Amino acid sequence: MDQLKALGQAATKGASTVQVGVVLPDTTSSVRWVDFDAPYLKEAFADAGYTPAEYRIQNAQGSDATQLSDATADINLGAKILIVCPLDGPTGVAIAKLAEQKGVTLIAYDRAIFQGSNTYYVSFDGVLVGTLIGQGFQTCVQSWGIKSPKVFVLNGGEDTDPNAIAFATGYNKVVWGQAAKSVNAGATNSAGYSLVGENFAPGWDNTKGGTIFQQEFTAHPTINATIEANDGLANAVITDLKTDGVKPKTIPTTGQDATSQGMAWILEGYQCGSVYKAVYKEAQDAVTMATILLAGKTPPAALLNGKAVDSADPSIVEPASLLTPVWVTAANMESTVVKDGFDSASSICSIAGASACSKAGIS
Repeated sequence: MDQLKALGQAATKGASTVQVGVVLPDTTSSVRWVDFDAPYLKEAFADAGYTPAEYRIQNAQGSDATQLSDATADINLGAKILIVCPLDGPTGVAIAKLAEQKGVTLIAYDRAIFQGSNTYYVSFDGVLVGTLIGQGFQTCVQSWGIKSPKVFVLNGGEDTDPNAIAFATGYNKVVWGQAAKSVNAGATNSAGYSLVGENFAPGWDNTKGGTIFQQEFTAHPTINATIEANDGLANAVITDLKTDGVKPKTIPTTGQDATSQGMAWILEGYQCGSVYKAVYKEAQDAVTMATILLAGKTPPAALLNGKAVDSADPSIVEPASLLTPVWVTAANMESTVVKDGFDSASSICSIAGASACSKAGIS
């Protein structure tokens, strides 16, 4: 990032007003927005030579109106680039139309916005995230010795987040051989799995997700394997399972975001693994792209390395910077999330306990 300092200083031209506005979505769908994205973005701006007056980072607190208002305020303050993780599709479209009208370049951050002629996308490869979840689930089913897996799938907020559809497409392709956002109950595969049912947590709401699972588990107590789209949903499911007296390594769960709680559940034998997305790399890519665009330059192919495809209309694509995620288990936890400082050993071990950490070499 230090290499961007000269470009960043040239791009901002010593401005004393906002040049880049960032609007994050909420504080509830994942802890990452507050604990990781905001501070990593701030650090990336500083490393790229921005002064605090030249950028603004806000959180919409789960309100569509607030997110649109924040984006509008940034533009009115002089922002020429917006970095936005949309709360939902309609809000993203509204911001994209506003940005296009005002001649502002839009960078969709983590969640795609398929609107506007000057829109870019920075995220992790969503289908690959889902693929890793599906592969990790299959490995776990085998290693835990789950016989005749009867599976329930709890998808993410497919009503608001196109990424949730990409994740589901990935793990449904791996597990059921169907690259689709949903698979009909009764589906089977060659390994003897059968799908009891699937549903999604509206707006990535963990509480609603937990309720959905508990109702399904009550109606179908034969469920002995589950797939969840992130750690928050896995935590809700595990809480229900523990309340029902389910023991470790009995019913697999999955996740992503590599939260400290998710890491602890992995060590305790309730979660198979979690997809780790090195958010600092995503933040750096977003700020790098914003700086290059602010300077009137073309992002290089090494940065703009892919395309995002609209799941609702495959003919709509946008240029993208796609990062590679990692599946984390007890075996590589120390060398990934702990080494990167994403989750501290103390935060994981305070939840999982010293003995579980010691066994996994977490220190």
